[in-house]
Amino acid sequence: MLTVAVLISGTGSNLRALLEATAAPAFPARVVVVGADREAEGFAHAEAFGIPTFLVAYEQFDSRDEWGGELLEQLAVWKPDLVVLSGMMRVLPPAVVAAWSPRLINTHPAFLPEYPGAHGVRDALAAGATETGATVHIVDNGVDTGPILAQERVAVLPGDDAHRLHDRIKPVERRLLVDVVRRIATRELDLAAASAAALVLSQSRRDEASTPDRP
Repeated sequence: MLTVAVLISGTGSNLRALLEATAAPAFPARVVVVGADREAEGFAHAEAFGIPTFLVAYEQFDSRDEWGGELLEQLAVWKPDLVVLSGMMRVLPPAVVAAWSPRLINTHPAFLPEYPGAHGVRDALAAGATETGATVHIVDNGVDTGPILAQERVAVLPGDDAHRLHDRIKPVERRLLVDVVRRIATRELDLAAASAAALVLSQSRRDEASTPDRP
């Protein structure tokens, strides 16, 4: 049984979907703890399912690295097999990424590498995109640059604003997250292999870019 820690910052709608899925007896994973960087509304979902919570309040630390150190200590208490960022609106310090990646995954409301960062939905609209999407990826030290595990397109409709578009992306994001966790738990998806393959591809692209054109 795969054990999962979920980190949130806000309402935790993706968390709720994952809790509902993992509550089913046949689902091969269980959420063992929910953590947050601030007092988050999403803690209510954890409490409803009887899941323990912890708070590592960012503003109580002098630096991001100190905050990350405490976050690592809290995760070490629970020893999860996988850490899911579910609306965690905080860039993790390198030490946390080094300790957990590739067993550290995130959801993003865009079809990466398009529109990374905190405003993916707004940026898609500002760019006049006709479609965007949802992505689940491994977390690395970049901003939404890690190896992609699953993604799906979502159309941008006439008259969409950020709220309407995000409301259509969220169900896709939830479905992809639940499926990725299931596939990790059943070993259909190997995070180490996915990460290694992405590194090889990235190096190959760098080599191609650095090779001068031949006459």
